[in-house]
This record gives sequence, C-alpha cells and structure tokens, in this order.
Amino acid sequence: MTGSSTESSTTLDQLAQAIEQASRRYFQLVIMVGVSGSGKTNTLQSIGQRTGCKVLNVNLELSKKMLELTRTQRSRQVEKLLKELIAATQGEVVLLDNLEILFDTALDVEPVRLLQVVSRNRPTVASWTGSYSNGTLTYAEPGHPEFAQFNQLDAVVITVANAATN
Repeated sequence: MTGSSTESSTTLDQLAQAIEQASRRYFQLVIMVGVSGSGKTNTLQSIGQRTGCKVLNVNLELSKKMLELTRTQRSRQVEKLLKELIAATQGEVVLLDNLEILFDTALDVEPVRLLQVVSRNRPTVASWTGSYSNGTLTYAEPGHPEFAQFNQLDAVVITVANAATN
C-alpha cells in the first residue's frame, strides 16, 4: 500500500466530519466512494476503532441470513434482514462494508433507497465501490448487469482517493 499516514488521517478526518454532518439530517447516510483497493475497508476499520463501532460485512452477514430462503423470500425480506443486522450492531455509528449483495439483480432492491431507510435512526457509513462525479453516484461499468447510477442523493458523499497499488 502506498500513500502517507497524512493522506489516511485526512480521509479519517473527512469521514468524521461527514458523520457529524449526516447526524443532523433526516437520512443520516454517509456514502464513502472509491474504487476497489482504495482503502475504504481500512478507513472503516480505523473509524470503528476510534468510535468503538464494529464494521458489518453486509455480503457475509446478509447471505448467511438468506441461505434458507427461496429466491422470492429473499427479495421480500432483504430490507427486514438488513435492518435486523444493523439493530444488532453496537455503537453510535453503523459501518457497512462489502455491499455488493445489494446490487444482485435477483434481490430487486434499490440500494441507495435501502441504505437511506436503514440510516434513519443512526448515522450510517456505507462503503461504495464505484465513482462519484458531478452529483452522480455510479456502481459497476455500463453494460454490466449490476450497473447503476444515482442522482440527487439525500446523503453525504465523500470520495476516497486510490491509496493502494497492486
């Protein structure tokens, strides 16, 4: 990993400010956007250590909850199950990582709307693999089955610069 501790400290400071800003909004949602390998997970873990909050791996925990459900039941219950997972997390801030499951076309959910709904009661930081430019949040590439773009977000969005090289 490259990048100085100053860059990482700056990102942590930006995230802390974004959480403070979001806590005064109706939807207390912070979307932390960056490409894969940009340091989003490390940043979430660092803020978790600062705040005493645990990072929730949404892919892992939600898929465990949906294992015994049929395809139809999964799409009907994904919101309820995610709310249950979040309700069980400790701390003042909810930290969500690995959200890819929310884009599974079989679940038929709107990921941003779902994140807004679960952020009503506590500030929620969602790690988003994609890009944010000119007010448009993007997930995946055009032509990909899970490609999605979102405009007019009711969320605080911060971008994580690519701090890793492979």
